Amino acid sequence: MRKVRDYDAELKALTDKARMLKAKRVEQLGQLVAATGADALDAETLAGVLLDAIGSKDAAAKEAWRAKGATFFQRRGRKGGGAAPIDGSGTQAEPDGDAAGGSVGTA
Repeated sequence: MRKVRDYDAELKALTDKARMLKAKRVEQLGQLVAATGADALDAETLAGVLLDAIGSKDAAAKEAWRAKGATFFQRRGRKGGGAAPIDGSGTQAEPDGDAAGGSVGTA
């Protein structure tokens, strides 16, 4: 005889996991802002910079921002020693693998 699935419990578990992942992402973004020193900017300025970065069609500028971000994470890995990485994974972020660190900046 087949075991009856509890769809409500499965849905609740998936909802809880999605909520947890979203909260972790928000926390990581906050850590990224603080680690880059962008927390010194007021919220309006930071939002404006991010909106300009998102709306930019300049591929060269985006590549320069990505390279600057990759350098930041590499330097942070050497400088931090035993400090936990921003992504919380326990490993250094790959230059091409971290969209948050590689695509935002103030060129």
